[in-house]
Amino acid sequence: MNDPIPLNRLETYNELRQALHDIEAWEAEQKDLWFWEKIGRIPFQVLDRLTPKFLNKKMGEALDEIGNYLQAGGRYLISEKGTLKHIEKVRLRHEGFETEDLTVNKVRLLPLSILDQTADEIIQSSTKFATLQGATTGIGGILTLAIDIPAILGLSLKTIQELAICYGYDPNDKQERIFTIKCLQFSSSDIVGKKAILDELADYAAIDKKNTQMISQLQGWREVFMTYRDNWGWKKLFQLVPIAGILFGAWINRGTLKDVGEAAKMLYKKRRILARLQQIEE
Repeated sequence: MNDPIPLNRLETYNELRQALHDIEAWEAEQKDLWFWEKIGRIPFQVLDRLTPKFLNKKMGEALDEIGNYLQAGGRYLISEKGTLKHIEKVRLRHEGFETEDLTVNKVRLLPLSILDQTADEIIQSSTKFATLQGATTGIGGILTLAIDIPAILGLSLKTIQELAICYGYDPNDKQERIFTIKCLQFSSSDIVGKKAILDELADYAAIDKKNTQMISQLQGWREVFMTYRDNWGWKKLFQLVPIAGILFGAWINRGTLKDVGEAAKMLYKKRRILARLQQIEE
């Protein structure tokens, strides 16, 4: 059982309501796509026709590995120690003292200002790394594309898991791995997809229960990642051009991680806010 939240140390009811309002405003902004994204959503079969079979095989293997992440975590599960240490460093800057044995459950008791700053620093660091990675794999054009796609998916999963810990959720839990995939899916979905995901996560976030129906909703997890791959459309086609791919690879990966990080931060933060509001109202 989790320790009760020391409400005198955290946000007031009105502050939490305002933070929730800000997130809901962000959700409303997701109702449209940038023009480039609209013309970029072409069927990825175009790229399939240009891609050697061995590259398609490699990308298929990557999708299989990520599917295994849902079932057992595997190599995509991160160690929480590094993220907890990062949170503690941010807390030290805010409050001037350290706490021994910080755990995921104890993170739930920290002010949102500390959790938000840690999340922002994680997103910034991941975005920088993704930019460098995209530029590096862009050098070889089609020959390095098979490396880049699984790598950016893996980095996206790592970032989402770190943000989960930031807001007091354990990515080792299978139910949280499902939420991780939903965050990833949301970041790459169109308007209809985003709305559907928000509807699916509404009760999940509001009462934070073990919703067994979420597992059945992800029976088509492979389609989730095929959609994720499809959404790169034209942008990945540009990366097939050697040398010019450096610029496009860096830009693509930077935007991808920025979107993933923003979506995960907002969705996890919303859950934490609703949990605190629920405790106050009880």
